[in-house]
Amino acid sequence: MLDGNDAEALQLVEGPQSVPSSPDGTGGNDFADLRSRRNQPGAEAPSRQQRPSGEARSPGPPAEAEERPQAADAADNEPPKAARRRHPIARVLGSALLALAAGTGCIYWSYTWHFESTDDAFIAARQIALAPKVSGYVTQVPVTDNQHVAAGGVIARIDDRDYRIALAQASAQVAAAQASIENIDAQVTVQRAQINASQAQVEQAQATLVFAQQQSARYEALARNGAGTVQNAQQYSSQLLQQQAALKSSQAALNVAQRQIESLKAQRSTAEANLAQAVAQRDQAQLNLSYTIVTAAQAGRVVNLTASPGEFAQAGTNLTMFVPDEIWVTANFKETQLASMRPGQPASMHIDAYPKRAIRGHVASVQPGSGTAFSLLPAENATGNYVKVIQRVPVKIIIDNPPADVAVGPGMSVVPSVRINPEPSLYERLTASIDHLWRHS
Repeated sequence: MLDGNDAEALQLVEGPQSVPSSPDGTGGNDFADLRSRRNQPGAEAPSRQQRPSGEARSPGPPAEAEERPQAADAADNEPPKAARRRHPIARVLGSALLALAAGTGCIYWSYTWHFESTDDAFIAARQIALAPKVSGYVTQVPVTDNQHVAAGGVIARIDDRDYRIALAQASAQVAAAQASIENIDAQVTVQRAQINASQAQVEQAQATLVFAQQQSARYEALARNGAGTVQNAQQYSSQLLQQQAALKSSQAALNVAQRQIESLKAQRSTAEANLAQAVAQRDQAQLNLSYTIVTAAQAGRVVNLTASPGEFAQAGTNLTMFVPDEIWVTANFKETQLASMRPGQPASMHIDAYPKRAIRGHVASVQPGSGTAFSLLPAENATGNYVKVIQRVPVKIIIDNPPADVAVGPGMSVVPSVRINPEPSLYERLTASIDHLWRHS
């Protein structure tokens, strides 16, 4: 059997330890016992009737204050199922939110699975430098920076007085060559008349020769018969020889006249060549004159204009950069994104400078090789330690509805999304069904 002192010691060891009461007699032990019981729900504090008789009582809070912490402890120690039974609305709301989140995730995954997107994309164009083909002083620059110019629009004008004089000289040379040809043609006409005259002389000589032959034969026969004199026979025989020589002379003159025609034809060919050369020089002078007006070959915008009136521009000197209206998007997709990407697939784009504008386009082509393969210093994977890196392949996307009211040019960042699966997604089917029901309701 334990005496009173031993029982009190055992009670203090087994029960929760309390904080010593303050010297003024406040209930510090009781509050410490309440905190200890909250941390150890299974341990019960000894009641007033169970306290040993020898234990000193300290003044404590009222009974209501002791019951209030006990109710809070009971609420904290309440099982989860009981808490759910006490709050059915929270349980329903939590289940609904969980189902909504799961459904939204499925719909989002189904929609994004139909697209391939990248933020490594930029607007590209074949920008060119505009420069004159002839040198001279710039007299006029009718455009300004970032101005849109139609095809054939004037960019700059160069002093054309020297080139107009050169064109006039070339035109005069053409006229001289044409006059030379006309002169040769006239000579040919005269020579043809000369040929006709020589032909007539030949015919005349032939007729005279025939008569001389007849006379010579007649007087030779008379001389043999004694009816004529030998002198007459010799005279007509001499005339026959003269007519023969005259015929040969006429034939030779006719031959010379005919050969002169050939010479005139050769001279005409030379004159025609001179005319062609003069025409070419005139055309070149006319081209040089046209080169004094620097124009845009296609529609686009003037960028980085450096030309100024009074400046002496050498041939080939850049006057301005020019960005054509024909632009596209170069999207550098990862090589793992190209399995289902094909030319002709639709694409939607958002330009970082104009995020609220929806731009449509389509895939034009996929470059047959990665971007590094065509760089200035391509990667050499056969040397050193190799670390596999996913390569990026440029994909050309044509813009179907380029914005005309804002400036869009090379280098601007774009975020394209290419639709690689033409089948409607779950989100699209749901929206189509809702729209159908709305229209027929």
